[in-house]
Amino acid sequence: MTEAQALPLPGNADSRLDGTALRLPVPRPVPDDVPPPARREWPAVSVVMPVLNEQKHLAASVGQILGQEYGGELELVIALGPSKDATDRIARKLAFSDARIKLVSNPSGRTPAGLNAAVLAASHDIIARVDGHGVLLPGYMEKAVRLLEETGAANVGGLMLAVGETPFEQAVARAYGSKVGLGGGSFHVGGIEGPAESVYLGVFRREVLERLGGFNDHYHRAQDWELNFRIRQAGELVWFSPDLAVTYRPRSSWPELVRQFFHTGRWRREVIRQYPDTVSARYLAPPVVTGAILAGAVAGAAGTVAGVPLLRHGWLAPVMYVLGVLLASFREGRGLPWRAQAVLPAVLASMHLSWGAGFLFGRRPNGDVSR
Repeated sequence: MTEAQALPLPGNADSRLDGTALRLPVPRPVPDDVPPPARREWPAVSVVMPVLNEQKHLAASVGQILGQEYGGELELVIALGPSKDATDRIARKLAFSDARIKLVSNPSGRTPAGLNAAVLAASHDIIARVDGHGVLLPGYMEKAVRLLEETGAANVGGLMLAVGETPFEQAVARAYGSKVGLGGGSFHVGGIEGPAESVYLGVFRREVLERLGGFNDHYHRAQDWELNFRIRQAGELVWFSPDLAVTYRPRSSWPELVRQFFHTGRWRREVIRQYPDTVSARYLAPPVVTGAILAGAVAGAAGTVAGVPLLRHGWLAPVMYVLGVLLASFREGRGLPWRAQAVLPAVLASMHLSWGAGFLFGRRPNGDVSR
């Protein structure tokens, strides 16, 4: 029977009102040898992870990486620094239980050196960076690889979602995600998908990493920003997407927080020294505020001791800063538990002033910074 032949229908349904026969199409038979739709082949990915003293978070981070629902092959290369806790033992146990895990040594313990060692040992052409205290959200790897292919970018990345458990950590996490805390970078506070200055962590094309010489091991901090700058200078694309998110456990004590931001400010000054065109108000705000507070406090103290009324006005600088931090904390702290709200002003001040002090007074690092 052909498509044009009439099919009889029940009753009088096989004829029109004018008496002519209805002609209905007949489905064509499907040949037995037609293959099913091809299944997409996802490229293999090597995840690189430098670790140092990460016994609290390593197992959870590794579990989320290897548990990603990704259609391609995954391997994880962990660069072990000289940890003082049980990180090495945990890593060896994980590697023994899963053949996808490789371990390499990072004697210096420095992040860029560990990243470069892990990339060298990696097997695949796509390199995803993850830290030992970061946890990938479901679907991260598939979304990242798809964006690499769709955008042609050299590096894609997204948001750092800081998540705290203690009141102190919750306050730090809120400060991380606030424009008042870290200055409004898209990978901290979110933004529109598109080309970016830098992204959190990142999923890279290996050939671009190798062509640019990898991570600059001079930069103990800010090595991700420095690499992304070189990527953009080479005419390649860095792509931000808020759909790519990694949870991050913030520092859990005052000394750790102060140390982190002091060194961040110190290394930010080093980046600006090497790349002066990258200076921006966001990076200069902490040292300017810190310098103004110090100058105001010194002038105010001198005026009080010497009885010079004009110099006493210097106290306005620290007083205005404290009032500004309290106001910002009231606005940014909404929804936090009251204990976290109570420490948020001190957390913000610690971040600002530690960064500023590191920028102004931190010792200049030695070594060649060229790449």
